[in-house]
Amino acid sequence: MTNLAILPILIPLLSGVLVAFTHNRLGLTRTLAMLLAFAHLITMGFLSFHVLTEGSIVLQAGDWIAPYGIVLVLDPLSALLVLTTSIILVAAVWYAPSSVSEEQESFYFYTFVFLLITGVSGAFITGDLFNLFVFFEVLLMASYALITHGGKKVQLRESIKYVLINLFSSMLFVTTVSYVYAVLGTVNMAQLAERAAASDSPGIITTVAILLFFVFATKGAAFPLYYWLPRSYIVPNPVISALFGALLTKVGVYSLIRTFTLIFHQQPEIIDNLFIWVGNLTMLFGVLGALASRNIKLIVAYNIIPAIGFMLVGIGMFNNDGLSGSIYYLLQDMIIKAALFLLAGTIASLAGTTDINKMGGMIRSHPMLGWMFFIGGLVLAGVPPFSGFIGKLLLVRGAFEKGETVTVIIMLVTSLLILLSIVRAFIRVFWGEGNTGAEPAGKHRSQFYSAGFLMLFTVFLGIGAEAILPSVQQIADYLLEPQTYIELVLKGDH
Repeated sequence: MTNLAILPILIPLLSGVLVAFTHNRLGLTRTLAMLLAFAHLITMGFLSFHVLTEGSIVLQAGDWIAPYGIVLVLDPLSALLVLTTSIILVAAVWYAPSSVSEEQESFYFYTFVFLLITGVSGAFITGDLFNLFVFFEVLLMASYALITHGGKKVQLRESIKYVLINLFSSMLFVTTVSYVYAVLGTVNMAQLAERAAASDSPGIITTVAILLFFVFATKGAAFPLYYWLPRSYIVPNPVISALFGALLTKVGVYSLIRTFTLIFHQQPEIIDNLFIWVGNLTMLFGVLGALASRNIKLIVAYNIIPAIGFMLVGIGMFNNDGLSGSIYYLLQDMIIKAALFLLAGTIASLAGTTDINKMGGMIRSHPMLGWMFFIGGLVLAGVPPFSGFIGKLLLVRGAFEKGETVTVIIMLVTSLLILLSIVRAFIRVFWGEGNTGAEPAGKHRSQFYSAGFLMLFTVFLGIGAEAILPSVQQIADYLLEPQTYIELVLKGDH
């Protein structure tokens, strides 16, 4: 059973190679891509059920026992995140043929998508910092190819900013990993946790922690390091924007959760406050960007940023409610962001513009699209009973427990402003006079279905919260007890 922990990486990696060989037979490539995406989803559904009911799976690659070999850890947190990634992959592959031109599809589009999923899945399940860096590079290399896929001038312009900021953070990442190895003599996360806790130099450990916070906060687009994100994410095809918006920043947030609950929590008075105040500023500045924009895609892109702030605040609370809120918010935000990017792409394609002031009246010609976008906005804003509300309720409870009243006020104000930004876009796009330039919905039907597929999951996360929430709260307890992870990896307690 332990060897199955490699499947979340192996399936998308082999899928990328396989579809590369069929790139000049587009019908076969599309069918293969969809079958392989479903294979990843079914495999992750089985593995996640096993992990949640029977316990975590740890693979010591090549029988090299940790901390000397490569370790893959499929615990409840990483399993749920890879499962969510596979759901988004299915929707993206479903949506792509109606959005990406045949020429672009033939130019290894599906290969790059599967390589992106390989990097994301690997980052979620790796058990050491160096391989976390390696999987970050795999997903970034695929994203560099995808962001320029199509070769438009605006894509090349925005990709320069995207590539430069990620190259800088990658250089800092590998330098920090080297520094960590020099100070603590290992890069295995479980052994790092032991040695950091036993270190008699808390100042050095805190310095390393802040360097890694800077690296992951840059990749997660936290304040003030988010300026590169919104325009970079709207220039590629909507299906690529959906993958970026749903997955890339979330790998940064996951890395913060994993390293700062397991390894770097020796000086909570510094680390917790850092998370809380960066989270507060991220929420406020992100939502102001969404309110200031008239571009439907940019409104969705800017709304990624306050969501990152909510998750950072939950990590800073460092209690069960706060971490449960961050994890729940992370899962639902991955799905709803992908759905909203797909819907925004469809809206822009139908209207022939991205400017919401030039749209109007689309509810009459495309009611299903309108109501899906409206429900997506309610989920994003955290209106009950949708899934965004569950995550925010937990975060508010965690903040009250921590005595962070100001943060509670900022969270509530931010939620109202998110709702305002989405309702304003909904009214401008779907109400008022009809847009005579709007295309008929026929050729976009598969786009509705793939976005609807994602909407079903996000609605389930809200209405079916009683089925999911106990597992999320158990994960939060598990994160608050790092000894469990350490014994799991170093002592083979699984």
